[in-house]
Amino acid sequence: MLKNAMSHLLGTRRPRELGRPGGGRVQLPLPSALSATLGCDAVGVPARYGFRLMSHLPRTGCVFDDGERWWWIVPSGSDLDLDWPAQAAYARGACVPAVRPRLIHQPDSRTPYTPPIPLYLMVCQVTGVTPSWASAGGTRVPSAP
Repeated sequence: MLKNAMSHLLGTRRPRELGRPGGGRVQLPLPSALSATLGCDAVGVPARYGFRLMSHLPRTGCVFDDGERWWWIVPSGSDLDLDWPAQAAYARGACVPAVRPRLIHQPDSRTPYTPPIPLYLMVCQVTGVTPSWASAGGTRVPSAP
């Protein structure tokens, strides 16, 4: 926990955000009936992996499609200590580089989130990347006794 806070404050986390040249960003609009008390970030994966990911996840929250990527809503801070694969894009505040994303999946529950750890593991699997639990480039802070 202390390591996460220190690396976040010191700015040592490597951003894994993607920009679209000449394009703006749009915040993904969650359905009003859902409660997003943990804040919202989004993980974008190439659309070609979308159906495979959705069929193998134990639970899926809101998912948006912009034609190129599927954006999965995750709780804020889901990038801490996770080195998302290069093919994935992480968007803080669920502000994504898209023109007209559309909601393609809404969960049955009242929460919009896809659990980030199973999503991370599946994204690593479909992209052929070994999961990395420590934030890349971050300084190691000894844990308290």
